[in-house]
Amino acid sequence: MPSKLFSPITMRGLTLSNRIVVAPMCQYSAQDGTAQDWHLMHLGQLCTGGAGLVIAEATGVSPAGRISPQCLGLYSDANEAAIKRVIDFCQEHGTGQIGVQLGHAGRKASTGAPGTGRQAIGPDEADGWQTVAPSALPYAEDWNLPLALDDAGLAEVKAQFVAAAQRAARAGYALAELHAAHGYLLHQFLSPISNQRNDGYGGDLDGRMRFPLEVFAAVRAVWPEDRPLGVRVSATDWVDGGWTVEETVVFAREMKALGCDFMDVSSGGLDPRQDIPLGPGYQVHLAEQVRAEAEIPTMAVGMINDGHQAEAIVANGQSDMVALARGMLFDPHWAWHAAEDLGVEIPYPRQYLRSRPSLWPQAFTTRAAAE
Repeated sequence: MPSKLFSPITMRGLTLSNRIVVAPMCQYSAQDGTAQDWHLMHLGQLCTGGAGLVIAEATGVSPAGRISPQCLGLYSDANEAAIKRVIDFCQEHGTGQIGVQLGHAGRKASTGAPGTGRQAIGPDEADGWQTVAPSALPYAEDWNLPLALDDAGLAEVKAQFVAAAQRAARAGYALAELHAAHGYLLHQFLSPISNQRNDGYGGDLDGRMRFPLEVFAAVRAVWPEDRPLGVRVSATDWVDGGWTVEETVVFAREMKALGCDFMDVSSGGLDPRQDIPLGPGYQVHLAEQVRAEAEIPTMAVGMINDGHQAEAIVANGQSDMVALARGMLFDPHWAWHAAEDLGVEIPYPRQYLRSRPSLWPQAFTTRAAAE
């Protein structure tokens, strides 16, 4: 039976050769938001590893929107030129497409990179800045107190998303997703835990969805019509009184009506009290529910470890695509190995073609004859 995991999927004018996605993973290696040689190596090897799509790490739409001072941004000409070099390389040598995740960290911005021993960096420190949020509520007691966005601030953030999307399109990204997950700004508006506003951008579900929907609509208006645009969402906060999967379904329907092409379904990240039941494929059921009830293509992510597991998720209709993060760092050729396990041949970069196992016997025979 043909593999569902290695079947193509088309969204708008983009066709992915298979349903394997490399999820966005922060590298904390940028300078002033600008990609370095590390990003060329990192994204280059992932784009040559067989996945149908690689989504670059969370990319700040403004300096204050970055998670850390070392995170990628797309708010300057230097940012745009540097990432275009990376994209050009991936498009020339890769076997998959490359996309971007555009985001604003909100109250979880101005933090130290992993390994630095720092969490929140104060706004008065040299490498810190004032954070913003829907409401003046910190992520945790020892984190910075954010400023609640006023109307001018909301308009500014929306304009920053638009400008970053325009830069992403010029740089050549084939796909984009907005980051509305993991406790960052758009997620902060969605959850009643972090959004305690009493204006039109808070309160009931319609009010809490309003700003993320406005941002998406503004980005969709400038993002090329033939390129897919989606959203990464935390389907639940895993905290009583927080954002729920039922609300996520409503949000997905509203997004779909605005031209959203897919939902990348994750969970958590908004509140340190979260209680996540970790285990293989622990978030797949969330992607499945959103897909079934909102009738929108989804990506499932979270402890998807081997090809047979990924094949079953797609073949059983639980999700349209599967995304891997840490597994791809551990094995950048995960898709090659999954293809071998499932008896499928997929394209290799020309320079690596001789490593395809099906060619080894021929290579050894040719070498022996030559000797």
